[in-house]
Amino acid sequence: MADQVPAREYFIQGITRDGKKFRPSDWAERLCGVMSCFGRGGSGPNTRLQYSPYVRPVMVGDLKCVVIDERLRDIEPMAFDFVLNFARDNGLQMTEACSIPDAPGDLPPAA
Repeated sequence: MADQVPAREYFIQGITRDGKKFRPSDWAERLCGVMSCFGRGGSGPNTRLQYSPYVRPVMVGDLKCVVIDERLRDIEPMAFDFVLNFARDNGLQMTEACSIPDAPGDLPPAA
């Protein structure tokens, strides 16, 4: 079985090229909300809004970021361009990388 190569991701950081913190403070949730959908059938009182697995908010240290999975480019090119253009239009710093998932057995050290 061949090793799976993780998808490349783009990290949009909540800091401008000038080094200023981007506002409003909930910008990451708002941007990801545009790309979200309703889960579990999409109707009814127990329906929950779910972030897309391709565009999700994360915290890196004390910095809000949005992670975009490059596979979104193949699935929905206009959505991919929308998110990257948001970063460019607002002068946000962006980095290409890939997330490394936590190992299932990793636990914090006992106190």
